[in-house]
Amino acid sequence: MADVESDSILSHLIELRDRLLRCVISFLIVFVCLFPWARDIYTVLAEPLLSALPVGGQMIATEVVSPFFVPIKVTMLAALVLVLPYLLYQFWAFVAPGLYTKEKNLVFPLIVTSTLLFLVGMAFAFYVVFPVVFHFITSIAPDGVAVMTDIQKYLDFVITLFIAFGLTFEVPIAVVILTRAGILTVQKLKDGRPYVIVGAFVIGAIFTPPDVISQILLAIPLWFLYEAGILVSLWLGGKEEKEA
Repeated sequence: MADVESDSILSHLIELRDRLLRCVISFLIVFVCLFPWARDIYTVLAEPLLSALPVGGQMIATEVVSPFFVPIKVTMLAALVLVLPYLLYQFWAFVAPGLYTKEKNLVFPLIVTSTLLFLVGMAFAFYVVFPVVFHFITSIAPDGVAVMTDIQKYLDFVITLFIAFGLTFEVPIAVVILTRAGILTVQKLKDGRPYVIVGAFVIGAIFTPPDVISQILLAIPLWFLYEAGILVSLWLGGKEEKEA
């Protein structure tokens, strides 16, 4: 009996190793394919700030190796985004055999939906938030002050906002998981709405630049997504009652 269990554990570890290798190899392949366009990819990422700078404005590199490593980091980020569906498929293929049919019907849609929502959050930050924030920052610069952002600090800022808005758009998934697991009820979520609204603006103040516009651009979607999570939880609960 012990030998059977050890063989089962070993086979799972071997499968996990193989799937991790596939993930790493797929990421490296995509990264190598994108590497020749690393500078162009960084230019696309920097476009929201570059378009907001005054005529003749530019970005700077304060470290010797920044012009080389920063585009590489951006390319790695782009490769990770492109290969993310395959990574999630490998994760699903590893855990799916151990799930019941009902669990599979719940987990797989959650994985797909959470991935899409995270990417939508990043797109919202890039196409909506960045232009507003950068135009605001450059417009309030005092006369005689040249706005020239370091490319490494710009990348850090962009990644922080990508993560903040990506996680913000995961709120409906978190709400659904909490209700499905029985940790919270829909009524408790409704009762906690005022605290969520206040918390949304606090989070917006922490993760965005010190201006009201960007804070609102994070807080309002967070609140709306919280409400969307409540609606989805109600819909799933009503669907289960009908099936019962």
